[in-house]
Amino acid sequence: MKGILGKKLGMTQVFDAAGRSIPVTVIEAGPCVVVSHRTPEKHGYNALQLGLVAVDEKKLNKPEAGVFKKAGVKAAKIVREVRVDDVGSYQVGSEVKCDLFAVGEHVDVIATSKGKGFAGAMKRHHFGGGPRSHGSMTHRQPASSGSTDGARTFKGTRKPGHLGFNQRTIQNLTVIRVDLDKNLLLVQGSVPGPNHGLVLVRNSVKA
Repeated sequence: MKGILGKKLGMTQVFDAAGRSIPVTVIEAGPCVVVSHRTPEKHGYNALQLGLVAVDEKKLNKPEAGVFKKAGVKAAKIVREVRVDDVGSYQVGSEVKCDLFAVGEHVDVIATSKGKGFAGAMKRHHFGGGPRSHGSMTHRQPASSGSTDGARTFKGTRKPGHLGFNQRTIQNLTVIRVDLDKNLLLVQGSVPGPNHGLVLVRNSVKA
């Protein structure tokens, strides 16, 4: 198990040796600094705390700044935990770079999807809508809420509400290119979230 934090830059295309176009998402992966370890003896699991994007300590509160001061590393704006098999191979203060992954390796990318605000039932749940004949007046209304003897709306009923802004994982994306000089990972296919959004790239759990 391994992973790295990054920032989605957008999509483009590259061409393989046969001249075929491959759509790829460009991710600026790291460099991430190892802030601390999570061990089975103390926390019950193996993980690393990774920091991304350096920030002035004056912008942090005292508990947050104390974490970085104790570790002896520069303060980071974004801190996330990444599960690993062995924390002993990562030293506190060391950097995790995009060469953690190799070309052809399969990865899972976790990100937060774009928020689209309040949406109706048709857009949110892909309903087909009602009859469009003259006088029906139910073109874009949701259907019945279900059983009437419950005297309430049951949880999970598909209704209008907040659309998007959910954590999503895209599995088994292939690494097409690794640019260590520019800290770039090019993965085949699309990745959730807006450009410049935070993403977590980890090795695939199914490949």
